[in-house]
Amino acid sequence: VFLKLPSDSFKYLGWCDIGEHGIQGNQLRCPRVREGPSEEELFFRKEEHTLKKRKQVTDTEKWEKRLQENWENCAELNLSFQDLGDLYQVENFKRILRRLIRVEKLWLVDNSLTDLSAIRLPRCRELNVNKNHFTSFKQLPKIPQIQHLSLAENNITTLSGISAFRHTPLETLILKRNPCEFQERYRQLVFSSLPNLKTLDGIPKLPEDCSPPDVRLFYRMCTIL
Repeated sequence: VFLKLPSDSFKYLGWCDIGEHGIQGNQLRCPRVREGPSEEELFFRKEEHTLKKRKQVTDTEKWEKRLQENWENCAELNLSFQDLGDLYQVENFKRILRRLIRVEKLWLVDNSLTDLSAIRLPRCRELNVNKNHFTSFKQLPKIPQIQHLSLAENNITTLSGISAFRHTPLETLILKRNPCEFQERYRQLVFSSLPNLKTLDGIPKLPEDCSPPDVRLFYRMCTIL
């Protein structure tokens, strides 16, 4: 006999839709931003009874929900493994990111992200976007205060655009398992572009990393006999 858990009736609800509690967004550490199945999907699953009857939402209720979400006051947030399979889920995800004006530590691991260039995280000091689909540094969000950036297991093929972090306080950078890692004189090129960088891929800056990139990589001459 299949017995439902006491929480079964709440499994497709956002925490803002559950009454009699005062939990705000900045009190959540690993929220799920995905929405539940559509009414049609629930009907085919024979779970339409779990869907809360929709009602007309007033402007006051919308404002109260925005205040309860309170993403502006989040200092540390983990939004990894969100399984963003539909466009409306991605838009809801980005809506939350745009409100993170005070976040300092943010994890966005394994979300199939491709472009966050329209997002600005003015206070973010630590950002982990491992296991996504970024192909360029230009697709990252604006992070002027970044100190620790992890980009492992993306698809960044070249170091083009990395100089955008030259005037940031970036100290540690992880680029493991990106195609650019196999570029000739990879470490020298990264450190020459980021003179304030202290650690690359978990290895501190070494004396041989300080040598300027070989000019022959940029200027090649041919002799005509």
